[in-house]
Amino acid sequence: MLRPNLVDTHCHLGDAAFDADRDAVLAQAKALGVTHVVVIGESVAGSERAVALARAAAGLSATAGVHPHDASSWSDGARQRVRELLSAPETVAVGETGLDYHYMQSPRETQRHAFEAQLQLALELGKPVIVHARDADDDMAAILRSLAGRTPVVVLHSFSSGDVVWEAGMAINAYFSFSGMITFKNWARTDRLTACPSDRLLLETDAPYLAPVPHRGKRNEPGFVREVAARAAALRGDTVAGLTQRTTENARRCFGSRIESSL
Repeated sequence: MLRPNLVDTHCHLGDAAFDADRDAVLAQAKALGVTHVVVIGESVAGSERAVALARAAAGLSATAGVHPHDASSWSDGARQRVRELLSAPETVAVGETGLDYHYMQSPRETQRHAFEAQLQLALELGKPVIVHARDADDDMAAILRSLAGRTPVVVLHSFSSGDVVWEAGMAINAYFSFSGMITFKNWARTDRLTACPSDRLLLETDAPYLAPVPHRGKRNEPGFVREVAARAAALRGDTVAGLTQRTTENARRCFGSRIESSL
């Protein structure tokens, strides 16, 4: 049984927002009970940074992939480089990939192509895939439903989507990861947090974005996943210790034994 310590399953630790004090941020996270951080790659260059960070320190894992904002950069060369990075022992998942029709920084068809290619890569390599979904519920649900029978492990990160994505995720036994948004006054998906199967629940910060209450307006940090855990436990009628233990076990099941390494 793993110790009931926290895992931040989604942190953009390679972001320039942490360049001045990255080591101090991790030391603070450790002091707050965070034992492991999954460092997200959102582009080829960002994935290279994530792997380098994970290679240099215990308690960090990396992902490699291309975010829908950067989907226009997806190419045969990008696929090959992401595949190479996914072969590193520090790299535990594909992504962050998915669909984002809110900002539309890449055309919809380009996003769908890059997303489907990365889902296929995850399936081929036996890696979980971290999925971003915003304002694209119908297309996201259709793609998830199309995976039936040949499904990689899917993590629906910072979950805030509608019913069709929830139902499609449930149908493929996806993990649902909840961020600091659950602490916001306007959070409207408490029903999904409370309905999430206990063995499919993950916690994240999405740092440096989406800082939870009482840190809203500030840079988010991996240590703030404690606030997410506390709010999730309160909404689910659970203890913080119990919820922390379960979500840490879930992270280990999803991402593998590397999650056991500690900061």
